[in-house]
Amino acid sequence: MNITLLGTGLMGYPMARRLCEAGHSVRVWNRTRAKAEGLAAHGASVHDTATGAVQGAECVITMLEHGGVVEQVLFEMGVAGAMKPGTVLIDMSSIKPAEARAHAERLGSMGIMHLDAPVSGGTLGAEAGTLAIMVGGKATTFERARAVFAPLGRATLVGASGSGQLAKLANQMIVGITIGAVAEALLLCEKGGADPAKVKEAISGGFADSRILQVHGQRIVERDFKARATLAVQLKDMRNALDTAAGLDCTTPITGLLEQLYASAVDHGLQGLDQAGLWMELARRNGMK
Repeated sequence: MNITLLGTGLMGYPMARRLCEAGHSVRVWNRTRAKAEGLAAHGASVHDTATGAVQGAECVITMLEHGGVVEQVLFEMGVAGAMKPGTVLIDMSSIKPAEARAHAERLGSMGIMHLDAPVSGGTLGAEAGTLAIMVGGKATTFERARAVFAPLGRATLVGASGSGQLAKLANQMIVGITIGAVAEALLLCEKGGADPAKVKEAISGGFADSRILQVHGQRIVERDFKARATLAVQLKDMRNALDTAAGLDCTTPITGLLEQLYASAVDHGLQGLDQAGLWMELARRNGMK
Protein backbone atom coordinates (compact mmCIF):
# COMPACT_ATOMS: atom_id res chain seq x y z
CA MET A 1 0.00 0.00 0.00
CA ASN A 2 0.92 3.65 -0.38
CA ILE A 3 1.13 4.79 3.25
CA THR A 4 1.98 8.18 4.73
CA LEU A 5 3.05 8.51 8.36
CA LEU A 6 2.93 11.94 9.98
CA GLY A 7 5.02 12.27 13.13
CA THR A 8 8.30 10.36 13.36
CA GLY A 9 9.07 10.76 17.05
CA LEU A 10 10.02 8.05 19.54
CA MET A 11 7.12 5.84 18.39
CA GLY A 12 6.51 6.99 14.84
CA TYR A 13 10.06 6.43 13.64
CA PRO A 14 10.29 2.68 14.36
CA MET A 15 6.70 2.22 13.15
CA ALA A 16 7.56 3.82 9.81
CA ARG A 17 10.66 1.64 9.55
CA ARG A 18 8.63 -1.52 10.10
CA LEU A 19 6.14 -0.46 7.42
CA CYS A 20 9.04 0.00 4.99
CA GLU A 21 10.46 -3.40 5.88
CA ALA A 22 7.03 -4.97 5.28
CA GLY A 23 7.17 -3.82 1.66
CA HIS A 24 4.82 -0.84 1.78
CA SER A 25 5.58 2.37 -0.10
CA VAL A 26 6.05 4.81 2.77
CA ARG A 27 6.16 8.60 2.87
CA VAL A 28 6.98 10.42 6.09
CA TRP A 29 6.79 13.93 7.49
CA ASN A 30 7.86 15.46 10.77
CA ARG A 31 7.90 19.09 11.89
CA THR A 32 11.63 18.72 12.51
CA ARG A 33 12.74 17.10 9.25
CA ALA A 34 16.01 15.84 10.77
CA LYS A 35 14.04 13.41 12.93
CA ALA A 36 12.65 11.75 9.79
CA GLU A 37 15.65 11.78 7.49
CA GLY A 38 17.13 8.52 8.79
CA LEU A 39 14.11 6.69 7.39
CA ALA A 40 15.30 7.36 3.85
CA ALA A 41 17.88 4.61 4.34
CA HIS A 42 15.00 2.18 4.92
CA GLY A 43 13.23 3.22 1.72
CA ALA A 44 10.89 5.94 2.97
CA SER A 45 10.33 9.16 1.07
CA VAL A 46 10.87 12.16 3.38
CA HIS A 47 8.69 15.22 2.66
CA ASP A 48 9.01 18.85 3.68
CA THR A 49 5.26 19.39 4.06
CA ALA A 50 2.51 17.25 5.51
CA THR A 51 0.18 18.13 2.63
CA GLY A 52 2.75 17.00 0.10
CA ALA A 53 3.32 13.76 1.99
CA VAL A 54 -0.35 12.70 1.93
CA GLN A 55 -1.12 13.33 -1.72
CA GLY A 56 -2.04 10.07 -3.42
CA ALA A 57 -1.80 8.02 -0.23
CA GLU A 58 -4.21 5.14 0.30
CA CYS A 59 -3.70 5.31 4.05
CA VAL A 60 -2.46 8.13 6.29
CA ILE A 61 -1.23 7.45 9.83
CA THR A 62 -0.94 10.23 12.39
CA MET A 63 1.33 9.68 15.39
CA LEU A 64 1.27 13.10 17.03
CA GLU A 65 1.63 14.58 20.50
CA HIS A 66 -1.99 15.24 21.48
CA GLY A 67 -5.44 16.00 20.15
CA GLY A 68 -4.74 19.68 19.60
CA VAL A 69 -1.81 18.85 17.34
CA VAL A 70 -3.87 16.28 15.42
CA GLU A 71 -6.56 18.94 14.92
CA GLN A 72 -3.99 21.43 13.73
CA VAL A 73 -2.25 19.09 11.28
CA LEU A 74 -5.47 17.70 9.80
CA PHE A 75 -7.57 20.82 9.50
CA GLU A 76 -5.45 23.96 9.99
CA MET A 77 -2.47 22.80 7.92
CA GLY A 78 -4.70 21.44 5.16
CA VAL A 79 -3.87 17.74 5.39
CA ALA A 80 -7.50 16.60 5.35
CA GLY A 81 -8.15 18.66 2.24
CA ALA A 82 -5.08 17.22 0.52
CA MET A 83 -6.26 13.63 0.98
CA LYS A 84 -8.35 12.05 -1.76
CA PRO A 85 -11.84 10.70 -0.93
CA GLY A 86 -11.66 7.06 0.09
CA THR A 87 -8.39 7.48 1.98
CA VAL A 88 -8.19 5.75 5.36
CA LEU A 89 -6.94 8.02 8.14
CA ILE A 90 -5.60 6.03 11.10
CA ASP A 91 -4.96 8.25 14.10
CA MET A 92 -2.56 6.32 16.33
CA SER A 93 -1.98 9.31 18.61
CA SER A 94 -3.34 9.23 22.16
CA ILE A 95 -6.12 11.82 22.32
CA LYS A 96 -9.49 12.28 24.00
CA PRO A 97 -12.35 10.03 22.83
CA ALA A 98 -14.52 13.09 22.15
CA GLU A 99 -11.79 14.52 19.91
CA ALA A 100 -11.57 11.25 17.99
CA ARG A 101 -15.33 11.18 17.43
CA ALA A 102 -15.31 14.79 16.23
CA HIS A 103 -12.46 14.08 13.81
CA ALA A 104 -14.24 10.99 12.48
CA GLU A 105 -17.41 12.97 11.80
CA ARG A 106 -15.59 15.84 10.13
CA LEU A 107 -13.43 13.58 7.96
CA GLY A 108 -16.43 11.44 7.07
CA SER A 109 -18.17 14.48 5.61
CA MET A 110 -15.15 14.81 3.29
CA GLY A 111 -15.33 11.18 2.18
CA ILE A 112 -12.35 10.11 4.31
CA MET A 113 -12.61 7.01 6.49
CA HIS A 114 -11.31 7.26 10.06
CA LEU A 115 -10.02 4.88 12.69
CA ASP A 116 -8.77 5.91 16.12
CA ALA A 117 -6.06 3.38 16.91
CA PRO A 118 -3.82 4.31 19.85
CA VAL A 119 -1.15 1.87 20.90
CA SER A 120 0.49 0.39 23.98
CA GLY A 121 3.88 -1.23 24.24
CA GLY A 122 6.21 1.74 24.15
CA THR A 123 9.30 2.09 22.02
CA LEU A 124 10.24 -1.54 22.65
CA GLY A 125 6.92 -2.69 21.17
CA ALA A 126 7.24 -0.27 18.27
CA GLU A 127 10.71 -1.58 17.44
CA ALA A 128 9.64 -5.24 17.69
CA GLY A 129 6.24 -4.89 16.01
CA THR A 130 4.44 -6.16 19.11
CA LEU A 131 2.26 -3.15 19.91
CA ALA A 132 -1.21 -3.62 21.34
CA ILE A 133 -3.42 -1.57 18.99
CA MET A 134 -6.87 -0.53 20.24
CA VAL A 135 -9.13 0.45 17.37
CA GLY A 136 -12.37 2.41 17.19
CA GLY A 137 -14.37 2.82 13.99
CA LYS A 138 -16.34 0.87 11.39
CA ALA A 139 -15.65 -2.84 10.89
CA THR A 140 -15.33 -2.39 7.11
CA THR A 141 -12.65 0.28 7.55
CA PHE A 142 -10.85 -1.91 10.10
CA GLU A 143 -10.70 -4.75 7.58
CA ARG A 144 -9.14 -2.42 5.01
CA ALA A 145 -6.47 -1.44 7.52
CA ARG A 146 -5.41 -4.95 8.56
CA ALA A 147 -2.41 -4.96 6.22
CA VAL A 148 -1.24 -1.69 7.77
CA PHE A 149 -1.59 -2.93 11.34
CA ALA A 150 0.08 -6.31 10.72
CA PRO A 151 3.74 -5.15 10.81
CA LEU A 152 3.08 -3.00 13.86
CA GLY A 153 1.41 -5.36 16.30
CA ARG A 154 -1.90 -6.93 17.32
CA ALA A 155 -4.95 -4.84 16.42
CA THR A 156 -8.36 -5.29 18.07
CA LEU A 157 -11.54 -3.49 17.06
CA VAL A 158 -13.15 -2.51 20.36
CA GLY A 159 -16.14 -0.45 19.19
CA ALA A 160 -17.31 2.62 17.32
CA SER A 161 -15.33 5.84 16.82
CA GLY A 162 -13.69 6.98 20.04
CA SER A 163 -13.67 3.48 21.55
CA GLY A 164 -10.02 2.95 20.73
CA GLN A 165 -9.17 6.04 22.73
CA LEU A 166 -11.34 4.85 25.62
CA ALA A 167 -9.41 1.58 25.64
CA LYS A 168 -6.12 3.51 25.59
CA LEU A 169 -7.24 5.59 28.56
CA ALA A 170 -8.04 2.39 30.44
CA ASN A 171 -4.59 1.10 29.51
CA GLN A 172 -2.89 4.27 30.68
CA MET A 173 -4.84 4.34 33.94
CA ILE A 174 -3.58 0.82 34.69
CA VAL A 175 -0.04 1.63 33.56
CA GLY A 176 0.19 4.91 35.48
CA ILE A 177 -1.30 3.49 38.68
CA THR A 178 0.84 0.33 38.54
CA ILE A 179 4.06 2.26 37.96
CA GLY A 180 3.22 4.23 41.10
CA ALA A 181 2.64 1.02 43.07
CA VAL A 182 5.90 -0.56 41.86
CA ALA A 183 7.93 2.59 42.53
CA GLU A 184 6.51 3.03 46.03
CA ALA A 185 6.95 -0.62 46.94
CA LEU A 186 10.56 -0.78 45.79
CA LEU A 187 11.33 2.48 47.57
CA LEU A 188 9.87 1.07 50.80
CA CYS A 189 12.12 -1.98 50.50
CA GLU A 190 15.18 0.15 49.85
CA LYS A 191 14.50 2.40 52.84
CA GLY A 192 13.99 -0.69 54.98
CA GLY A 193 17.30 -2.25 54.00
CA ALA A 194 16.17 -4.89 51.49
CA ASP A 195 17.83 -5.10 48.07
CA PRO A 196 15.25 -3.82 45.52
CA ALA A 197 16.71 -6.01 42.78
CA LYS A 198 16.35 -9.10 44.95
CA VAL A 199 12.84 -8.08 46.03
CA LYS A 200 11.85 -7.76 42.38
CA GLU A 201 13.33 -11.21 41.74
CA ALA A 202 11.55 -12.69 44.75
CA ILE A 203 8.06 -11.49 43.83
CA SER A 204 8.37 -12.28 40.12
CA GLY A 205 5.96 -15.06 39.23
CA GLY A 206 3.63 -14.28 42.12
CA PHE A 207 0.39 -12.32 42.10
CA ALA A 208 2.30 -9.02 42.15
CA ASP A 209 4.17 -9.83 38.95
CA SER A 210 3.40 -7.77 35.85
CA ARG A 211 4.94 -6.34 32.72
CA ILE A 212 5.27 -3.07 34.65
CA LEU A 213 7.22 -4.77 37.45
CA GLN A 214 9.56 -6.42 34.96
CA VAL A 215 10.20 -3.43 32.69
CA HIS A 216 9.71 -0.32 34.82
CA GLY A 217 10.74 -2.08 38.01
CA GLN A 218 14.06 -2.96 36.39
CA ARG A 219 14.53 0.63 35.28
CA ILE A 220 13.96 1.75 38.88
CA VAL A 221 16.48 -0.82 40.15
CA GLU A 222 19.06 0.41 37.62
CA ARG A 223 18.07 4.11 37.97
CA ASP A 224 17.62 4.09 34.19
CA PHE A 225 15.18 6.92 33.58
CA LYS A 226 16.08 7.66 29.96
CA ALA A 227 12.79 8.53 28.26
CA ARG A 228 10.91 5.85 26.34
CA ALA A 229 7.55 7.38 27.24
CA THR A 230 7.81 10.44 29.42
CA LEU A 231 6.28 11.50 32.72
CA ALA A 232 4.78 14.48 30.88
CA VAL A 233 2.95 12.20 28.44
CA GLN A 234 1.74 9.96 31.28
CA LEU A 235 0.38 13.02 33.07
CA LYS A 236 -1.43 14.09 29.89
CA ASP A 237 -3.03 10.64 29.63
CA MET A 238 -4.10 10.64 33.29
CA ARG A 239 -5.70 14.05 32.84
CA ASN A 240 -7.46 12.90 29.66
CA ALA A 241 -8.81 9.94 31.62
CA LEU A 242 -10.10 12.17 34.41
CA ASP A 243 -11.66 14.59 31.92
CA THR A 244 -13.39 11.76 30.07
CA ALA A 245 -14.56 10.17 33.33
CA ALA A 246 -16.05 13.46 34.48
CA GLY A 247 -17.99 13.71 31.22
CA LEU A 248 -19.40 10.24 31.84
CA ASP A 249 -20.22 10.98 35.52
CA CYS A 250 -17.75 8.24 36.50
CA THR A 251 -15.79 8.69 39.74
CA THR A 252 -12.12 7.64 39.45
CA PRO A 253 -10.42 8.46 42.78
CA ILE A 254 -7.35 6.23 42.30
CA THR A 255 -6.53 7.87 38.97
CA GLY A 256 -7.04 11.24 40.63
CA LEU A 257 -4.49 10.49 43.33
CA LEU A 258 -1.87 9.32 40.82
CA GLU A 259 -2.53 12.35 38.61
CA GLN A 260 -1.54 14.54 41.54
CA LEU A 261 1.68 12.56 42.01
CA TYR A 262 2.63 12.79 38.33
CA ALA A 263 1.79 16.50 38.35
CA SER A 264 4.09 17.00 41.32
CA ALA A 265 6.88 15.17 39.50
CA VAL A 266 6.46 17.44 36.49
CA ASP A 267 6.36 20.51 38.72
CA HIS A 268 9.74 19.43 40.13
CA GLY A 269 11.34 19.28 36.66
CA LEU A 270 11.06 15.56 35.98
CA GLN A 271 8.77 15.83 32.94
CA GLY A 272 11.39 14.58 30.46
CA LEU A 273 12.19 11.38 32.37
CA ASP A 274 10.77 7.96 31.63
CA GLN A 275 7.54 7.08 33.44
CA ALA A 276 9.60 5.01 35.87
CA GLY A 277 11.15 8.32 36.92
CA LEU A 278 8.10 8.72 39.17
CA TRP A 279 10.37 6.95 41.66
CA MET A 280 12.41 10.16 41.77
CA GLU A 281 9.43 12.15 43.02
CA LEU A 282 8.72 9.56 45.70
CA ALA A 283 12.39 9.52 46.68
CA ARG A 284 12.38 13.31 46.96
CA ARG A 285 9.39 13.16 49.29
CA ASN A 286 11.28 10.66 51.43
CA GLY A 287 14.43 12.75 51.67
CA MET A 288 16.47 10.43 49.44
CA LYS A 289 19.03 11.63 46.92
